[in-house]
Amino acid sequence: MSTDTQGAGRLGFEAGQVVQEFGWGDDVDEALRAEIEEIIGSELEDEDFGDVTDGVILWWRDDDGDLTDALVDVQTVLDDGGLIWIFTPKPGRDGEVGHGDIQEAATTAGLQTTSTFAIAEDWSATKLGYRGRGK
Repeated sequence: MSTDTQGAGRLGFEAGQVVQEFGWGDDVDEALRAEIEEIIGSELEDEDFGDVTDGVILWWRDDDGDLTDALVDVQTVLDDGGLIWIFTPKPGRDGEVGHGDIQEAATTAGLQTTSTFAIAEDWSATKLGYRGRGK
């Protein structure tokens, strides 16, 4: 079985960036984590990292709590324009999160969903962006 390397490269992370990971658990895709670390050239920072980051990945399952609260919290660690990716179990997998639930939580947290695709065997990735404000 070959590793699907299309995933991490599509996330937009670059060498030298600091990426913080939230929601790690025994079920996360370790190959995907390794690909991201290879791209940025360092380990992912854990939830206790105390500095500003260039990006966030959030592993999220249906029973993890309040997604809106989590999205508000992860925004506090991001540098302006930082990337936010939420990884959720694919439809039909234990812990799956409906796309409508992600959209609703994102909107409430001042974000919007911009793209969703399969990132790993059991996980989907949804990119969250900042909502445009009229200029």
